[in-house]
Amino acid sequence: MTLREALRDHKPAIFWAVVIAATIIMEGYDAILTSSFYAYPQFRKAYGERVVASDGTISYEITSKWQVALGSATATGTIIGVFFNGYLAERFGHRLVINVSLIFMTGFLFIVFFSTSIEVLLVGQILCGLPWGVFATMGISYASEILPLQLRGYFTSIINLYWATGQFIAAGVLQGLVGNTTKWSYKIPYALQWMWVVPLFVFTTLAPDSPWYLIRKGKYEAAEKSIKRLGSKRIQDKAKTTLAMMIHTNELEKEQQRLNDQTTSGWKGYIQCFKGVNLRRTEIVCIAFAGQVLSGSTFAYSPSYFFSQAGLDPNDTYKLNLGTTAIAWTGTVCSWFLLSRFGRRTIYVTGYFFLVLFLFMIGVLAKPAENHGSVKWAQCGFTMLWVSTYALTIGPLAFTITAETSATRVRSQSVCLARNAYNLVNLISTIVEPYLITPGSANLKGKTAFVWFATALPTLIWSYYRLPETKDRTYEELDLLFEKKVPARQFASYDLHAETNYDDKIKE
Repeated sequence: MTLREALRDHKPAIFWAVVIAATIIMEGYDAILTSSFYAYPQFRKAYGERVVASDGTISYEITSKWQVALGSATATGTIIGVFFNGYLAERFGHRLVINVSLIFMTGFLFIVFFSTSIEVLLVGQILCGLPWGVFATMGISYASEILPLQLRGYFTSIINLYWATGQFIAAGVLQGLVGNTTKWSYKIPYALQWMWVVPLFVFTTLAPDSPWYLIRKGKYEAAEKSIKRLGSKRIQDKAKTTLAMMIHTNELEKEQQRLNDQTTSGWKGYIQCFKGVNLRRTEIVCIAFAGQVLSGSTFAYSPSYFFSQAGLDPNDTYKLNLGTTAIAWTGTVCSWFLLSRFGRRTIYVTGYFFLVLFLFMIGVLAKPAENHGSVKWAQCGFTMLWVSTYALTIGPLAFTITAETSATRVRSQSVCLARNAYNLVNLISTIVEPYLITPGSANLKGKTAFVWFATALPTLIWSYYRLPETKDRTYEELDLLFEKKVPARQFASYDLHAETNYDDKIKE
């Protein structure tokens, strides 16, 4: 099947993958919203502490401890939500879990919207993190299970596009309301999160269940109906063949588990991720995903507070913030063209190299930026280059690598572990970052880039030696490559068809 044929014959699957993945917009929206409020005049006045300068000037500042608390609140709720999602999605299916999460989301937003103190806001952020944890991983596993091989990379990476879309919308809302001197300047951005709930609930209810999920539950007739719903009329006659291949792959993985005396039922699926060949897969998906944070994203991806500390006025800060999110959105779209031409490993490693380089340059310019205004803009320029590179490479690729590398029988659990590896590292980074950059603490400003350079460089080295190439490999081929313990740098060139036992498996 060519890419054009896949696009032509699987339009329903594309549509439903896009719909389910759209839930990530809400998480992306809030991810930049709360951190951007730290430099927002009205938010600081409502929730910050009063600061009197030596010349008598009064200002308000969200202290380091509350920046840490608010940043950690969402991450903490998300971690809990992600772990529960791995179990709930496998037991109840994608659709039901998403709809229940949307209902809870609606209620938790009331706490955030009507909060009158930073303590109540903190509680609301923790609770909102629970459904966001569900949304963060559901789109990846669902898209990877309903789309054919040719579309798998594009529409698992669309998760990052939705993340960027949410951030772009948030940046636009913040820019439009930065001049508002009332409480609605920060209340309206919170309230806008409600607009996603109803349409997402309706579309999710109408979506078909994943055929892989139905096969794992032994519901073969329902799986066949789902396959037919996910394909065009041109390929309806191939539904039984597709079903047979999916059942064969499922049985192959069950046989691998029986040989190792393993099981994936319930919470035991998480244990399965750390046994046998799955341990290597878990390492890859966790570090590839956590690599997004280790690359310095807490510092550079949402840089409004860094821009404000660099001495730019609020209007310039939020204009740059809006431009940065627009770059991230455009970069994610452009990444699809890279996916069609280059391997996942090539894109990830190359992108990481440039991210490390840009962090080093931002840090080098920190000292001269203290005395030269033009150097501050150069720092901003390198930050935007960092964001564009991130959006072109490791941003969307982490989702694709996670979806393709995990074994199908423990995909929900693997995706959840990968996402929580990201969340745990992100939690640490949100605790550390305010103390590094806030004037009342270390006040490193641009030198903060050196800290993240120290985490990004080892991750670059790891990706070169440990990240395998999954492009153009079926799930069955990947199962066999991991089973044979093929080195990461040989995944692309290893010829499975040269082995008679592989061809015998296909004939079976």
